[in-house]
Amino acid sequence: MPEVFNWQLGREMPFRFPARKRQQRQFAAVFNINRCIACQTCTMACKSTWTFSPGQELMWWNNVETKPYGGYPADWDVKLLALQAERDPGGQRWDGSRPTDAAPYGTFQGKTIFETADGVTQMATGYLPSDEEWKAPNAFEDHATGWSARGAKLPEHAGWFFYLQRICNHCTYPGCLAACPRNAIYKREEDGIVLIDQERCRGYRKCVEACPYKKPMWRSTTRTSEKCIGCYPRVEGEDPLTKGLPMEPRCMSACVGKIRLMGLVQVEADGTWAPDRHNPLHFLVQQERVALPLYPQFGTQPNVYYIPPRWVPRDYLRQMFGPGVDHAIERYTHPSRELLAVLQLFRAAQRIVFTYEIEEGRKIGDITVAGKRQPIYDDTVVGYDSDGGEIVRVNVAEPLFERRGKLNSI
Repeated sequence: MPEVFNWQLGREMPFRFPARKRQQRQFAAVFNINRCIACQTCTMACKSTWTFSPGQELMWWNNVETKPYGGYPADWDVKLLALQAERDPGGQRWDGSRPTDAAPYGTFQGKTIFETADGVTQMATGYLPSDEEWKAPNAFEDHATGWSARGAKLPEHAGWFFYLQRICNHCTYPGCLAACPRNAIYKREEDGIVLIDQERCRGYRKCVEACPYKKPMWRSTTRTSEKCIGCYPRVEGEDPLTKGLPMEPRCMSACVGKIRLMGLVQVEADGTWAPDRHNPLHFLVQQERVALPLYPQFGTQPNVYYIPPRWVPRDYLRQMFGPGVDHAIERYTHPSRELLAVLQLFRAAQRIVFTYEIEEGRKIGDITVAGKRQPIYDDTVVGYDSDGGEIVRVNVAEPLFERRGKLNSI
């Protein structure tokens, strides 16, 4: 089996197919968990666009689940973590003591889902959820681990929960792609979006079984599997609203809490990200390392990243996002001047921001967070589209507008 380099693991690993040497860019996104209010606007934007037909009633390509108890399908991550621990007893460990540019989270010393599978009956360790497990996408919503009469305070709340926003990760090494016996699943060269060829698919559901995130879903009316398509017509610029320029997917552009930022990053032949200093996704993931992949130990190199929640026990977060959690939370709690400006780009425009620049502004004050005092500047971040045209300009300080006079009849 070919060996590929997984930079999230800091090492090579076996994968059914060799690394893609002709891929130009990779679909990627950052979700800021700290901002999410679980309004489900993203979920309904996706549902009303792509999965409103017969046979898709229980399909939620985008979902928002409440952790630690919620999940769609139910217990999807707990079950796979248990399978991995069973097949690699005591081996699911990280060495995060020596991070490098090539391995920013250190090295994963355990086995991935490809390494715990036998490579014959299974190409990736996984399981098929039952029909019942798909039926309650909002189970345990807003359900906390406990309640404290003394209230809550950082760095860790006594009773806690958080919202986890999930779409297809459009992985660099997808479990679904490796498992499909029909070779019906492929990654697009132009943007790395993972798609299922509906003509080739025969509904064997090997993709559903192998995907660790359970994002391929079987449709009974067509007897084929379907999944999030990354709204590729919008990414291609086919929506008339942007006049041919790449546009964010529906779930991103509809986000009320402004937690999402999607982009296209340049990639090298070995699947690593090419240097791109002023791409906002590259800055957040590779330079500031404030955004982390979901369960990187599974080995698929997912391309949706998360700014972890500040109030959750660190051991839980390290299991979910890897050893980079402490650094990411520290960077988000005490952001650099540039990071504070880049964070303003989240949901600031429907067109995809390819590059940015920052115009420095005046100092407007000081704040103290977790015992550290830092200055705040009213900088302006400017985002540019694929043609270099300006599409958004946002200040760090939000403008204040006063409405004078009587506003209503109350």
